Amino acid sequence: MTLIKFVFLSAVVILVSWSSASAQSTREVETRSEYSSYSAKSSKKSKKSKKSDLKLKTYAETQAEFQKRMKLVAKEHRKRDKEMKKPQYSDPTYFGHKKPPKIRPVGKRKMCKECGIVH
Repeated sequence: MTLIKFVFLSAVVILVSWSSASAQSTREVETRSEYSSYSAKSSKKSKKSKKSDLKLKTYAETQAEFQKRMKLVAKEHRKRDKEMKKPQYSDPTYFGHKKPPKIRPVGKRKMCKECGIVH
């Protein structure tokens, strides 16, 4: 029992001495505050107002931009519709395949890895 008390007390003494050794001294705190004051001065820069960078557009210009965006969106829709007309997407026999699956005789059919159907 005395051995356990001795080990416990020695562990506590080691922890206390280690924590006091790793604590910061007042010198380190003072030097850090001096450095922070220098960095604060350098970080202050004159900021331009965001309003000066903002260019006002006329109603006609905004209308032209809107029409341009709408034309691009319509073009993308047409391209997507053209892609969806391909038999890979429109024909149900292609279900999950790029090419139509081969239809094998009843005894030789096997499970398809792509669609999970026996072909």
